[in-house]
Amino acid sequence: MDGGGDRPERVLHAGNIAIIREIYDGPDSQDFFAIELEKALDSCCSIIVIEPTELGEETARWISVGNTLHKLAVVSGVSSLVTGCLWPQLFAPQAPLGIFSVLCTGLYTASWQFDHCVKYQVERDQKKLARLPILNALASTSPIVLVRKDDTRRKILHCTVSLVAAAMCMYRLYISPK
Repeated sequence: MDGGGDRPERVLHAGNIAIIREIYDGPDSQDFFAIELEKALDSCCSIIVIEPTELGEETARWISVGNTLHKLAVVSGVSSLVTGCLWPQLFAPQAPLGIFSVLCTGLYTASWQFDHCVKYQVERDQKKLARLPILNALASTSPIVLVRKDDTRRKILHCTVSLVAAAMCMYRLYISPK
């Protein structure tokens, strides 16, 4: 991967693994790290190792926010469905949960759906990390390791739960006595 100019090669692709090396050679190094991360994400590497601490932590936070939105959408949607089934005469507990689920799904879809980071999870399991042979060759003592995962089922789950919760709320509102 060429970063432009006379920069040395800083992203290594061994098989399907990308390493964003922490080599500072100018004031624009952070921007270069971000560009290299984008290239690694675009090339759909199965594992991305991020040595620069600031970029790694920022990426991990972004992925964590997306994961949280997904979980909130699913939990609030399921809670809406459960409260609707347990207390069919009460609409008050079901409606806010259903609306919140739809809002979380909408925000996730608008902000994360088309982001390449959505396909990655931060690997924190030390046993799995120890099996990666590349970690011995890293300069950083605490790199962030991203592992590509198929998120199709996850997207289908939270969209389905949110839509069913919204449909149930709308149905309950429609049949409610006027």
